[in-house]
Parts: sequence; C-alpha cells; structure tokens
Amino acid sequence: MDTGILILRLLVGLLVAGHGVQKVSSRLGGSGLDGGTEEFRADGFRGGALTALAAGGGQIGSGLLLAAGLLTPLAATGTIGVMTVALTVKWHNGLWVQHDGYEYPLVLIGTAAALAATGPGAWSLDAALGLAPYPVWWASLVLAAGLGSGLIARLVLHRPVAATTAGR
Repeated sequence: MDTGILILRLLVGLLVAGHGVQKVSSRLGGSGLDGGTEEFRADGFRGGALTALAAGGGQIGSGLLLAAGLLTPLAATGTIGVMTVALTVKWHNGLWVQHDGYEYPLVLIGTAAALAATGPGAWSLDAALGLAPYPVWWASLVLAAGLGSGLIARLVLHRPVAATTAGR
C-alpha cells in the first residue's frame, strides 16, 4: 500500500507543481508570467500578475509538499483550493477534457482528498518526522477548507460577466 501511495503522491504532486511553474515561468512549456497573467485575465480574473503569482506559487508549494508527503493535510488543502478555482473556470464547458471541461481538476481534487484520507504513507517526510498518521477526520476538514478557499478566491477575484456579453 505504501508503494502505491508514494507513486500517487509523486505523480499528482509533481504534476500540480509543474502546472504552477507553467503559470509563472517559461519552463515546462509555460508562457512566462506575462502568459500566466493573460490567462487569468482571459478567464475573467482580477489582479493581473499578482493573481498568476499567487496561483502558480500555491500550485508549486502544495504540489511539492504533496509529492514529499510533508504537511500532507496542508498540501491537500492547497491542491484542492487551486483546482477548485480551475474547476469553476471550466465548469461551463461540461465534464470532459476534450471539450476543455473540468475532468482533470476534478481528478486532482479527488486524489488530494483521497491522500488526505489515507495519509502520506510510510515513505513520506510526515512519517519520518513523526507527524503521520493523521486522524481520519482531517480529510473532511481538508476537503471543506480546500473547496471553501477555492470558491472564496473565485468570488473575490472573478469579475462579473457584463450583461452585453452574457448571452454570447
């Protein structure tokens, strides 16, 4: 079981971190901070570069923590939060990714929640530092805090659609 959790943590954590790197730099196929800023503006978000930096930094930090199995509840909360924002952006396209839907953010949210519920496993920094296992009730708190923070970020940072473009 610990091997499976390690593989899952590494895969998801490094992908989430890599996604954040793309938001703030030209590494890993990213468009640099200007590209990340434009992406958020095109999706209707306020804040410009600061929003891109916060989202990219949140993805990098939570992804690396998740991959390392360090402070796993915090890492899962951060991952769920940023992916909840992504899910809300893609919601209107439906579920499936081939239509730019929210399938991928939903998988990452579910995976982070599952890792919060199972814990980081024996091969993690949490275990090495004596922080794990976490109580199972943490998973509910992690899911609520992650979803809540993502929805609050969406409400605070997203511009309302103008009435003249809403029907397009």
